[in-house]
Amino acid sequence: MPGLGHKDELVKVKEGYGRNYLIPNGMATLATESKKKIHAENMRQRAHKEEKIRNEAKELAKKLEGTKVKIGAKTSTTGKIFGSVTTIQIAEKIKEVYGFEVDRKNISIKGDSIKEVGTFNAHVKLYKSEVAVDIEFEVYSE
Repeated sequence: MPGLGHKDELVKVKEGYGRNYLIPNGMATLATESKKKIHAENMRQRAHKEEKIRNEAKELAKKLEGTKVKIGAKTSTTGKIFGSVTTIQIAEKIKEVYGFEVDRKNISIKGDSIKEVGTFNAHVKLYKSEVAVDIEFEVYSE
């Protein structure tokens, strides 16, 4: 519902709605002074951890930028691939070559599915949508 906020947000709601629905269902707690202090400390620690993860992702993006990954596939005599090249294969190749695991859901192939030999581009999100890099990958015949 609009206006209810997200996790770790302080939101003012009507007394009955909070007491009868949000608090019993575990969706909220009362914002007492002690809970506000605990919340502030948790947010500070989380920001520190996220900054560290963001910096690691930026370093990896610098390493991946301008690189080319080669993926082998079985093809016919005309250069058509039996099946297609997927984000799973790209993620496996990045892990194999660079030693960094990227979730296949964070990789998007530009264009439609890859069903022929050639050079293509993929967009890899390393940290949320803040840190991302475009990599080039080449599909060759095995």
